Amino acid sequence: MASTQYLLAIDQGTTSTRAMIFDSTGQIVATSSEALQQHFPQPGWVEHDAA
Repeated sequence: MASTQYLLAIDQGTTSTRAMIFDSTGQIVATSSEALQQHFPQPGWVEHDAA
């Protein structure tokens, strides 16, 4: 039984978290992203909820 290997890449940005799965040939198998809510407590500041 042959097993297929995959690589998961995660990109944590300031506005979203993105993930991509690649197969052993480098082709994209799946992608997903989730937006992050930003909070602006005062002018010039930006925060994210760590939870």
